[in-house]
Amino acid sequence: MRNGTRRALLLVLAALGLALPARAQGPAACRAGTVYLTIDTGWGREAERVAEILRNRGVRATLFVANEPTHTGERALGPGWAAFWRARAAEGHVFASHTDRHWYFRGDPAPGRVRYVSRGREGQEVLDQAAMCRELARPIERLREAVPDAVVLPLWRAPGGITTPNAIRLGEGCGLRHQGWTANGFLGDELPSDAHPNAALLARALRFTRDGEVMVMHWGIRSRREPFVHVLDEVIAGLQARGFCFATLPPEGRR
Repeated sequence: MRNGTRRALLLVLAALGLALPARAQGPAACRAGTVYLTIDTGWGREAERVAEILRNRGVRATLFVANEPTHTGERALGPGWAAFWRARAAEGHVFASHTDRHWYFRGDPAPGRVRYVSRGREGQEVLDQAAMCRELARPIERLREAVPDAVVLPLWRAPGGITTPNAIRLGEGCGLRHQGWTANGFLGDELPSDAHPNAALLARALRFTRDGEVMVMHWGIRSRREPFVHVLDEVIAGLQARGFCFATLPPEGRR
């Protein structure tokens, strides 16, 4: 598209309240390398705005889903969120398990067992192989009830990224590889905003991101007073300007 034609089209689309789709990422655009944005479920308060930014910037992410409570009063994989997940699948995002209940792994009490503890007052359980597989499979089953054709990777992520040796082994016994994130890929959207304001998170992401980073953020964090979504567009645009491309994780994951 010629520059003059593109400018004219932008003016027309702006008048209509629409946006021109982002240009495809070609080899020249990836001169700095490739990064992998992953999104965990979270509170969901900024979900639509996050999705809009990703769509406008041409970014496809890997979405780790859990059936967590959300700001709507319904859990993230309930019927009220079905249209949201269908839209993300249609945009080319891919999915993986983030456990069903989003409890935390807190030790290995015996061979082939892992302790699984609620963040609230729901209690705790000791999971064996079968129970672990059910916990990892259930969010994907819920997702497929709404999005039968969702692309699901053979990966999983522990809540908080906290694992134990048995949790890793049991996950592998379910055919799933654990996928964490890289140190520089932690975007910090779940940190307290008084100590970690958006300006600092933005500066950190633009300064320290390197080729191959696995980045993590959420669809919204309940406790954060300054939502990270307010600088998300700047983060993505800045990294793209530096020459980074965004891609979904490969089936084997990244380390």
